[in-house]
Amino acid sequence: MSGSTDASTHLCSSTMFLLWIFVCIISHSSSDNDTRLHAFSPGDIMIGGLFPIHIKTNRSENPGPLSCSDYDVQMFLRSQVMVHAIREINQRAPRLLPNFTIGYDMYDTCADVSLAIRATLQMLKNQSDPQSCSLSENIQLSLPEPQIKALVGERHSEVSIAVARIVALSSVPQISYSSSVLLSTKSKFPTFLRIVSSDQFQTLGMAALVKDFKWASVAIIGSDDEYGKYGSDNLEEIFKSESICIEFVEILPGTFHQNDASTKEKVNKLIKLINESEAEAIIMFTKETNVEIILEAAIKHKLNRTWIASDTWSTHSMISTMTNISLAGQVFGFIFKKNEVPGFEDYVLSMFNGTTNDIVKYHLTQYPLCSNGANEKNKSDPCTDPSTLIKSIDQDESYSIYLSVQVIAEGLRHLLKCDNQRCERTSPFTALELFKEMKKVNFTVNNNTHIEFDKNGDPSVGYDIVYWNTSDSQPTQIQTVGQYWPNGRLIFKGDLFGSMKNDVVSVYGCYKKCDNKERRIGERGSCCFKCVACGSTEIFSKNESKCISCASNQYSDDQRVQCLEKTAEYLQWTNALSIILSCAGACGIIITIVFAVLFTIHRDTPIVKAVGGYLCLLELVSLLASFCLTFIFLGKPRSNADCAGLPLFSITFSLCIACILANLLQILVGFNFDVKWMWIKKLNRPIVVVVVVFSIQLTLSVLWLTICPPYPIAHPSETSILYHCEIDSPGFFIAMIVYKGFLGIICFLFAYKGKQLPDLYKNAGLISVSMLLYLVIWIVFVPLYLTFKVKYTPAMECAAVLISSYSILCCHLAPKCYIMVFRKELNDQNAIAEYIRKHFEQKGMAVVRQ
Repeated sequence: MSGSTDASTHLCSSTMFLLWIFVCIISHSSSDNDTRLHAFSPGDIMIGGLFPIHIKTNRSENPGPLSCSDYDVQMFLRSQVMVHAIREINQRAPRLLPNFTIGYDMYDTCADVSLAIRATLQMLKNQSDPQSCSLSENIQLSLPEPQIKALVGERHSEVSIAVARIVALSSVPQISYSSSVLLSTKSKFPTFLRIVSSDQFQTLGMAALVKDFKWASVAIIGSDDEYGKYGSDNLEEIFKSESICIEFVEILPGTFHQNDASTKEKVNKLIKLINESEAEAIIMFTKETNVEIILEAAIKHKLNRTWIASDTWSTHSMISTMTNISLAGQVFGFIFKKNEVPGFEDYVLSMFNGTTNDIVKYHLTQYPLCSNGANEKNKSDPCTDPSTLIKSIDQDESYSIYLSVQVIAEGLRHLLKCDNQRCERTSPFTALELFKEMKKVNFTVNNNTHIEFDKNGDPSVGYDIVYWNTSDSQPTQIQTVGQYWPNGRLIFKGDLFGSMKNDVVSVYGCYKKCDNKERRIGERGSCCFKCVACGSTEIFSKNESKCISCASNQYSDDQRVQCLEKTAEYLQWTNALSIILSCAGACGIIITIVFAVLFTIHRDTPIVKAVGGYLCLLELVSLLASFCLTFIFLGKPRSNADCAGLPLFSITFSLCIACILANLLQILVGFNFDVKWMWIKKLNRPIVVVVVVFSIQLTLSVLWLTICPPYPIAHPSETSILYHCEIDSPGFFIAMIVYKGFLGIICFLFAYKGKQLPDLYKNAGLISVSMLLYLVIWIVFVPLYLTFKVKYTPAMECAAVLISSYSILCCHLAPKCYIMVFRKELNDQNAIAEYIRKHFEQKGMAVVRQ
């Protein structure tokens, strides 16, 4: 670990050494030949300044010497704010820094990174020691203490980032009056401070403005630099999280400001894209040079859109005073907190009187003083009239520059331990010491602006929102209409734009807001919507302006404002029909048990033998099981066992039919002497018949319950959930029905044939009736069961089971019990023999008595 630390230290020291050599080269080679705009004033403590007084260079894809163009009068005035603030500190009575004066070293960067780096290196040299660049015998791999102790600037983030990396090597505090939030990363830019809120808060403020006006769609125009890319990327991320539709995002190339064929082509495509879009607001987060080109084309094509300006151009005088700017549309902008720089107007009125400031001298070469103090009348021959020039003073960036100087002065006051009479510390100090004091400042400027920094070097100030009022004659009035604070508060003065905020339909016929019970869906394009009512399982969320689905077991009320629990639909035990079916099942159980007792008591009598003897007891057991299954169909099905009613009934009832079939075979064999029916005697094996018939149905039902049993399912509807049993594979159900139907038909045919036999107890006839009733019931039940899945489907199943069971109990067995109890004389062997004799005598057949 120590080896790694030593290597890192050596690498850092080597970098500083190389930078020192480069500074020396710059200082010796360019001190006499540097023709860039530069102003210098000596002092005990030096402060550097970087300002893009020219806002363009001739930079292109081909290398070569750079020259600056597009002199910006407003940036010239901003540079003089720093001069004014330093003069005020030096001349204030009582003195802020007794026995010390502040000097400045100020450069025009032309908004170019390379030129800004060159200026920064020039400022970092140790001017107090001309021999500081000489290599001593014992080389110290560290930079000498720089000339400047603090740096104000730069304006553009891309330039500030490059400068911050250089000044951090010498621990020089850099305080910017307008730069990106990217510089808040202290691990990369440890000595950077800003006097204005970061661009992160600006983008959040823009999003809050869009939401406040209920604009549902926006377009974003950025640029291929640190400022534009951060702003556009951050806006895109915020709008996506807020469900605000982004019509398009356009990133302008770095060469966009050049007036060439490629720029004109790009502008034409951009204007066409804007004209065809449905964006309700177009945000331009880029340099003022790019904005000027776009708005010139917007005026030419009379776009009449709503623009949102970033801080770089929201109060730019050259743009706001463009001819016919109202044809481009309305402009909202974000600027740093506005305030007037104290005494600056008086300074501007007097600064041309014998000044030694080289930047002021350069300004007079561009705009000489107007003769006789006359205002500028001839536009082709512009001149400088101080009383007119003060109208170009802004109150946002200018005030930020003023505050930056005040922060440096406050840091110096604490570092040097100054009061109104003297400063206790007179020994030299380092830039790092000053930076530590600047980070800790906590004071109020002019009794109206409180300044302190957080851990990232950001202040706790917000943004002002401005509006370009073009309703009156030129020039455009830039009015402050609201404020945005870092805590997310957006405040407007009065209700200036109430009608705009209440619009629910855009100028393109797209809905921005829908009534309750309605949601927005895409109509045409990605950002145009129409209103559609929320569904029966959705409610309308006012906070999110969209329909939200209720839970699967809920539905919405008629007003679509709350979710209600769906009603559980199933055949409840307390239902009147359930009570009737339960009573019928219970009665069947009781009757079956009574019949079983009677048949057991009279098991040796002829009537019991006539209905199969022990088979009738087995038949009664199967009927008892069938009646018990009645209750499985009632209530809410919760498991597969609750849905096993039909397979189990098939098993029990097939046993009952098997017993009846065996009994019919006994009757046919016992009383039929027709030769062609003699083959039936081979089937007269009651046990075999019962086992075979029952085994087939048992096999089908067991396979059904094992492979794909019926299972409970919840079937939701709009306001209820139907709980019922689902047959996943109807094959086994159909096989069960077909087999039972086949048995019923066989029993019916045998019983119908047996009606002609001498049967005292009418077994065949009664079985014919019960089988016919059984077949009719299931012929009706099957299609209803397969077609309808309703609350009362289990009741149909239960009713079919009960009717089938009662048909056997009442038609086949009940008459036998009646004879046992009330017609005992018929339950006699002699009565049966006499009945058979009379039957055959009527047919003319002799009866042999044994």
